[in-house]
Amino acid sequence: MTVEPQRGRAPSIRDVARLAGVSHQTVSRVLNHHPSIRPETKQRVLDVIADMQYKPNRAARALVTSRSRTIGILSASSTQYGPASSIAAIEEAARASGYWVSTANIESSDARSIADGLAHLAAQGIEGLVVIAPQVRVFDTLAQLSIDVPYVSLQSTGRDPDHALSVDQIAGARTATRHLIEQGHRSIYHLAGPQDWIEAEARMRGFLEEMSAQDVPTTAPILGDWTADFGYHAGRELLTVRDFTAIFASNDQMALGLMHAIRDAGLEIPRDISIIGFDDIPEAAHFWPPLTTVRQDFAELGRRCVALLLGDLDPAAPDYRGTITPELVVRGTTGAPAF
Repeated sequence: MTVEPQRGRAPSIRDVARLAGVSHQTVSRVLNHHPSIRPETKQRVLDVIADMQYKPNRAARALVTSRSRTIGILSASSTQYGPASSIAAIEEAARASGYWVSTANIESSDARSIADGLAHLAAQGIEGLVVIAPQVRVFDTLAQLSIDVPYVSLQSTGRDPDHALSVDQIAGARTATRHLIEQGHRSIYHLAGPQDWIEAEARMRGFLEEMSAQDVPTTAPILGDWTADFGYHAGRELLTVRDFTAIFASNDQMALGLMHAIRDAGLEIPRDISIIGFDDIPEAAHFWPPLTTVRQDFAELGRRCVALLLGDLDPAAPDYRGTITPELVVRGTTGAPAF
């Protein structure tokens, strides 16, 4: 049976709540797929929504409350695993808190693209902003622009700690390097990411710091481009000399290319050469051998990011600023050196 609302108006969220015997906050949580709702309660609310043919009007709600309940994401290089995983985690955490997410992907890091992306998000009345940008120059540009909503950046440049939330890339790289040293390696190469990427710089710094702290001789890192192709060709070049027993790659894709080059040379991993990556992409556990790598907790990053923004919007919410320590995942590509 269809339940008719009062004549002359569309059914409201409070009509749904009254007929379902719940609060309007519970209806809102059902609409926003909040995980804490009991299945039977959720089904009862959904049945009433179907009977009443209720359709939440997001635009009308924003006009009435003067709130869009929208978080904006300004993202560069969103096709890379880290940024893409961060966006997905933020979207999930935002939905759990009853918020929408609008993403503006900028194809370049020039001032015009950044300003256009911010203008696009501002036109949607965003209540908070997340900046996911790999290059320092993006933050140089942002510093010159006016951002009039609470915001957080997911890269730590050290320039604006009050708005920074990130995975501790330096600590992760130090952990990876320490693992190789503890296995007995003293001839270790680092295949770094692009020089202008914040994460690549931090991981290279962590490698160099740990090598110095352990008093292990260091060779100059090799600057890569994140791709498996680069890892493969770099591995082929390095194997012409083979003056190393282990390589720490700045991401898992380059580690995969290295592994391909090593196997093509008739060598075995980790018997002849140990390899360690960074990111723990979903495929890393299925490389052969399975890849030892550093895992970033993107789900926790997303939860903290949204909590931080909502904390700025609601003074009663907890503060989640700071860094998240990544985790070393030891699998089959690292072991003691053969010589």
